[in-house]
Amino acid sequence: MPEISLFVGALLALIQVPMTLAVGLRRRALKISFLDGDDDILLRRIRGHANFTETVPIAIIAMAAAEVFGAATPVLWAGGCLLVFGRLAHYWAVQKIESGAIRFAFMLFTLIPMAGFSLFALAAYLTR
Repeated sequence: MPEISLFVGALLALIQVPMTLAVGLRRRALKISFLDGDDDILLRRIRGHANFTETVPIAIIAMAAAEVFGAATPVLWAGGCLLVFGRLAHYWAVQKIESGAIRFAFMLFTLIPMAGFSLFALAAYLTR
């Protein structure tokens, strides 16, 4: 059973709760039920939440696959921690920074474990 991956997935699901609430509360305060109403804060919250939602499930699937195929425990914890940090940092950056290298770097903290876990699982499967 991919216990570390499930733990990291549960942690990320819990982290997503305040992100979801932040969008809903802003919508309620502005009385905007659909799209962003040209409100920059709401748009940033929507995009931060959406990016989180777009990347986390695939990363966790890749992590679980790597774990099932025998990835070492320290590698799983390191990749999982990098993923959690990357998701939090990227969400923060979407809220505070227009664009640039910092947001890109934070996105890499998600893409590196996602790609690494995927490549490990594929290689392990193909060489078994």
